[in-house]
Amino acid sequence: MSNECDADGGESELDVRDATQRRTLVWVLAINLAQALVIGVVGVAADSTGLMGAALDNLADGLVYAVSLYAVGHSVVAKARAARLSGFFLIALAVGLLVEVLRRFAAGGEPVGMVMIVAAIANAAANLVCLRLLRAHRKEAVNLHASWIFTTNDMIANAGIAVSGVAIIFFKSPLPDLLIGLVVAGIALKGGWEILEQARQARREGAPAAPEKQR
Repeated sequence: MSNECDADGGESELDVRDATQRRTLVWVLAINLAQALVIGVVGVAADSTGLMGAALDNLADGLVYAVSLYAVGHSVVAKARAARLSGFFLIALAVGLLVEVLRRFAAGGEPVGMVMIVAAIANAAANLVCLRLLRAHRKEAVNLHASWIFTTNDMIANAGIAVSGVAIIFFKSPLPDLLIGLVVAGIALKGGWEILEQARQARREGAPAAPEKQR
C-alpha cells in the first residue's frame, strides 16, 4: 500500500513539475515571438544587421520553445531529440546570418547607432525576464537547459549590439554593425554545437541498456 502511495506521490510531483515547465515555456515563447516582431521591424528601419540577427535569433528561440513544449512530459530520449532539433535550428540561423552579413558588406548600408543601442537594451531587458523564468528549470531537462543557453547567448549578443551602436556613432562607419553580425553568428554556432553535444550525451544516458545474450 505504501509503495502505491509513493508511486502516486511521485507521479503527482512529476505532473506538477511538468505543468510548471509548460507554463514557463509558454511565457518565454510569447516573449520571444514579441521580441522577434518588434526587433525585426526596428532592425529593418534602422538598417542594422545586428538587430535583424537578434530578431532572427528570437524567432528561432520561439520555434525551439515550441518544440520544448512538446518535449515536456515525454521521455529523456524525446527531450534529447527536441534539444537536438534546437541545436540544428540555431546552426541554421547562424549560417543564414553569415550570408546576410556578406550580402550587406557587398551592398553597403547606413545603420542608425542610437536606435541600435535603445533596441538592444530593451531586448536585453526582455531576455532578463526569460532568464528569471528559466533559472529554476534549467537543470531539470536537457531541452530546458538548451533554452537557458539560447537566452544567455541573446544577452551577450545584445551587449555587443549596444557597443556596436556606440562605435557607429563615434566612427561614422557601418563596419561595427557588420562585425557584430559576425559575432552573433559565431555565438549562435557555438551555442548550437553545445546543445547538440548535450543532446547526444542525454540520449546516450537515456537509451535502454542492450539485453544480455543468453548463453
